[in-house]
Order: sequence, then structure tokens, then C-alpha cells
Amino acid sequence: MEWHEVFKGVAVDDVPVAVFEEEERERRGLFGRLRKNLGKARAVVADQLKAAMYVGVDWRLYEQVEELLIAADVGVDGTVKVVDALEQRCTAKKIETREPFMDELADVIAGVLKPDDPESQRIDVTAQPTVILMVGVNGTGKTTTIGKLAWRLKEMGKTPLMVAGDTFRAAAVEQLSEWAKRVGCEIVKQAEGGDPAAVVYDGVAAARSRGADVVLIDTAGRLHTQVNLMRELEKVRRVIEKQLPGAPHETLLVLDATTGQNGLRQASEFQRAVDVTGVVLTKLDGTAKGGIVVAIHETLGIPIKLIGIGEQLEDLRPFEPDVFARAIFGGDHESS
Repeated sequence: MEWHEVFKGVAVDDVPVAVFEEEERERRGLFGRLRKNLGKARAVVADQLKAAMYVGVDWRLYEQVEELLIAADVGVDGTVKVVDALEQRCTAKKIETREPFMDELADVIAGVLKPDDPESQRIDVTAQPTVILMVGVNGTGKTTTIGKLAWRLKEMGKTPLMVAGDTFRAAAVEQLSEWAKRVGCEIVKQAEGGDPAAVVYDGVAAARSRGADVVLIDTAGRLHTQVNLMRELEKVRRVIEKQLPGAPHETLLVLDATTGQNGLRQASEFQRAVDVTGVVLTKLDGTAKGGIVVAIHETLGIPIKLIGIGEQLEDLRPFEPDVFARAIFGGDHESS
């Protein structure tokens, strides 16, 4: 999926030609870069399956795959679903060697990850203005994700506006301000310690008066167990809804992939508080537990819309089940 396809409501005719040229360059190098950046997760899969393949494709191999997927945080339900489908396919095709076996594993996982409605993976920016609320615990990369999203939106011809709703963390407003300067977009902020709901109210009002297309709202990182802070997040959402009926149009939960199964608990609590519409899974380049994407999809049914696989601007990527599954679980040959 190209970036101009990620944002539902971006008119292709309005996207500069240079953007399509850049997307083509990124696409050509995407699989190799993704496989390299997900090398930690891929290495665990490859090493364990390589050793297991010496015994051939039999019940012992499938047991090894089960252990591998559980260790990669796929979860019990997801693991059973994958292994059952894998065994059926490999038996039917009489697969006995490593490369085709791993390719079948990648295909099965990709199939599990594909949403029933492909449109659910897109970020809807059709409303004028569109309000996108970013939530999550501290350290997941919310502010950086906002900056990278704003940069992409501006490339697509949109006018983003940032709202510094994290008034508790000392460096949060400063960090978001730096991103606003880098991207070249406006920011609404108040002094540290201010009322987050008031900042958000001002931000939505500013977007409407200034003709901004997309409002990107940062929020204070909070643990899913902090009841008072979660209630405050609910208040922020109510303020947005009251000022702009139907908003926020997207509520994106930013999860750190390195937290593994704890991310599922976070997602469940945030979903209960603010009706999460999609997940941004960051730091996938720093974990061997890439299977958490399957657990999120299978357990919560929340679409994964974006993944973070590095520090560069281009390392915030649309989530593509086929490409992702091949990069971690596929054979060693290059993808076409």
C-alpha cells in the first residue's frame, strides 16, 4: 500500500507528482529494508526452523512452530489457528523442504492478518477538519508518530495542525513544537501543567477558523491502570465530540511492540475508554516478538494501520500483512 492510498479522503489528482516518484523509490527498496529492520524477529524464526527442518516436515516440526509462535507473542488462539492451517496446506502440497515451508507459513500468517474489510486499515481524513486523537502509554512514540504523520499529510497536499495535549511531561510540548517547525505546520499549545481538555478545545477551534484539514492531537502518556488519567482521556474525547459532532474521526493507539503481551492489556483498556479505531505499532525493529501483530488482530479485532520499523521518516510505514509476514516468516529468497 502506498501512502496516497493510506489516507481515505486524499484526492489523487491533488498529490504532487514528486510524491508518486518518491513512493516508487520507497516501494522498490521496501521489502529489503523491512526485512533488515525486522532482522531480530526474522533471525529467531529462521534459526529455530532451520534446526527443526533437519527432522523433516512432521509432528515434531509443527510442535516447534507452535513453540516459536508462542515465544513470538502470537498468542495461543492465533498460534492454533496458524498451525492448523499450515499443516493442512503443507500436507495437501506435499511440502518437505525449508524454503517452501517458510513461504507457506508466511502466507498463512498474512491470511490471518488480513482484515475482513480492507478499508478499515485506511486513515479517514474525509471530514473537514478531520480530528485524529493519539493515545497510549509513555514512551511508545506518540509524539514522533504525530510528527511523521503530519509530514506525510503535508506531502499529500493537506494542511495539518498539531495540538500539544500532553501538558504533564516537561519535554512533550517542546518535542512537538520541534516537529511542527520541521514539518512547517502550526501548533496549538499552552504552558506546562495546563488543562489538556482546554488545549484540545482551543486546538479544534483554531483548526476550524484557520482552515486546517487535519488536527493531530497529542495526549499525555498514561498507564492503562491509572483510572483518573483514563477518565481524563474520556473527558478530552467528550470535549472534542461536543465541539465537533462525529469527532474524533480516528483514535489511534500507539503501542510499543517490545512490550509484547502487555500491549494487549493496554489496548483493551484504551479501547474501553476511547473507542480505538486503529493501532500504530512502533519499535518493531527492536524486538524478536513480531508475532504481537497477530495477537492484536486475533484478540482485539482492532486494525493495525501503521508500523514503526526505525528512526527515519520513511520507517513509519503502512501495515501490509503480505509484506510484513514475508519479511519475518518467509524464505530467504528475495520478494518480487
